[in-house]
Amino acid sequence: MKNQSLWTVVLVVFFSLCSLQAAVAGGGYKVGDHARDFSLKSVDGSMVSFESYPDAKGFIVVFTCNHCPYAVAYEDRIIDLHKKFALKGYPVIAINPNDTNAVPDDSYANMITRSQKKGFPFAYLIDPTQDIATAYGATRTPHVFLVQKQNGAFVVRYIGAIDDNAEDAIAAKHHYVEDAIAALESGAEPNPTMVKAVGCTIKWAKK
Repeated sequence: MKNQSLWTVVLVVFFSLCSLQAAVAGGGYKVGDHARDFSLKSVDGSMVSFESYPDAKGFIVVFTCNHCPYAVAYEDRIIDLHKKFALKGYPVIAINPNDTNAVPDDSYANMITRSQKKGFPFAYLIDPTQDIATAYGATRTPHVFLVQKQNGAFVVRYIGAIDDNAEDAIAAKHHYVEDAIAALESGAEPNPTMVKAVGCTIKWAKK
């Protein structure tokens, strides 16, 4: 009886762990989900949220950072996205999700330095608890979530990469974020709605 009880406990723990892993793997938003708003500190010291942009039609939420070579390679393209689409109602909101204890290069002070050096025209926010990255399901830097404002809600319309060439912007053939916004502006559905993000994995804090 003792052995049987022990096996029962082992099986319960095993299946609980499997369920937890499945939940983590399947976490985050899917296209069509309502995204949560947030209030995160920007490099200018202000607290920024979706509500900070009352006239916006939507947002290009980009999880990115200072140190990742992929994030650095995409910085100019992220700047261009903001310059092209902010006036059309889709500003960029960049969020650094990395644990700064694990990656000191991604500290808030270094975010300020990087923003000033590159002249970021968009809000660059820090996610110190990583709650927003977790809620959204971000896994890499950069990782884009295109959100559209609909009847007071924030609906995820596209998730994934900025384009199809991390190494060379000029050689990119598919500009996923631009094409998704163009589709929304014409009243159509983005196609594709999801593309695998290419970049460095997010550095999560040890629990």
